[in-house]
Amino acid sequence: MRNFLIKLGLNAVALWLTTLVYSQGVYFERSGQTWDVLVAALVLGIVNALIRPVLLLFSLPINVLTLGLFTLVVNGVVLSIVAWATSLDVRNFGAAIIGALILSVISWILDTVLHTLDGKQDA
Repeated sequence: MRNFLIKLGLNAVALWLTTLVYSQGVYFERSGQTWDVLVAALVLGIVNALIRPVLLLFSLPINVLTLGLFTLVVNGVVLSIVAWATSLDVRNFGAAIIGALILSVISWILDTVLHTLDGKQDA
């Protein structure tokens, strides 16, 4: 349960930072209240766990042909699904792809920092 809450918090922070960095393309309708960000992060986690693997499986041939670059499009679709289900708003599909790329980079940085801090606490 602790790991789930940590991942939810990291997703929420990454999503919130993405809306700050790329506010002209990805933003919250009601200025990003805490509840909206947490719900969007929860939906993002569910969509990443259930729908994204199916999309990646169906897009495997084109993903192989593009050497994995089509994954950006899949990530854009995932962000569009989250925007459809929550108060997150994405201006258009191009903004969804750029927002998903920014979200991936921010999530990777936060995850790296968390693992670095976690490793220093164990030593």
